[in-house]
Amino acid sequence: MRRAQPPGGVTFMRRAQPPAGASGPKSVATVRTFCVWSAVINDDGFFGERVAAGYDESSPEMFGPDAVDPAVDRLAGLANGGRALELGIGTGRIALPLARRGVPVHGIDLSRAMLARLRAKPDSDAIGVTIGDFATTRVDGTFSVAYLVFNTIMNLTTQASQVACFRNVAAHLDPGGCFVIEVGIPDLRRLPPGQNAVPFLISPTRWAFDTYDVAAQAMSSNYVELSSGPDGQGEYTSIPFRYVWPSELDLMAQLAGLRLRLRLRLRERWDGWTRQPFTSESRQHVSIWEKPTT
Repeated sequence: MRRAQPPGGVTFMRRAQPPAGASGPKSVATVRTFCVWSAVINDDGFFGERVAAGYDESSPEMFGPDAVDPAVDRLAGLANGGRALELGIGTGRIALPLARRGVPVHGIDLSRAMLARLRAKPDSDAIGVTIGDFATTRVDGTFSVAYLVFNTIMNLTTQASQVACFRNVAAHLDPGGCFVIEVGIPDLRRLPPGQNAVPFLISPTRWAFDTYDVAAQAMSSNYVELSSGPDGQGEYTSIPFRYVWPSELDLMAQLAGLRLRLRLRLRERWDGWTRQPFTSESRQHVSIWEKPTT
């Protein structure tokens, strides 16, 4: 999930991040005003100017070399001298270092505000961009590798749009080209019997939790934050996603004419970019599908 950032520094999509910026203890009893903010789709989707302004700062660990370098190494190897297509390119966290490795990169993103941040960075003029919904938007030419990272597939909140994304990617790939997705495993094992919420942050001023509708395969990330100001204002945010299982992604790939990539008779599905084994205890995976050559 690419988590955007609502007012107050809360991060949503691309894995839930806790609200940032609040400090100092404050009890619930001191709250006088409670403001409600929910994600509203506009011309930039969920990633408008208020989100884009602090996006890079909202998840600093995801911009560090430990997170970026292994992903870039793997994608550069899959590109193998060809072009790369990033779906949901955002502010260029992966695209820029990949382009600096000599890989021609083109990106698709709905948000002009996010793309403006990309364009403000050094070397961004080497990257082509197309504004649009990455589930359906077509660009010129074909590519050796296409990729969706940081859980961004779950920004597509219906199964139909996720299937359409696979078909769109398949139409862009060269024969033998690869589609790479990095996405988390839903935390359903953490749900207590009879409950539908999983907390991932609890502090004196900030609370965050995911809720699940298992029947609909839907989830939302929810944040409550109390400000440190004298008026004691608070804020609540809720953002929807659609979680997806590895086997379901494999079926989407099959419907699009792709197949899970095999190397040395091993499936190309790993626990992370450094190719740790994917197991029953994995909380995320990096999976690679390929377009047949015949």
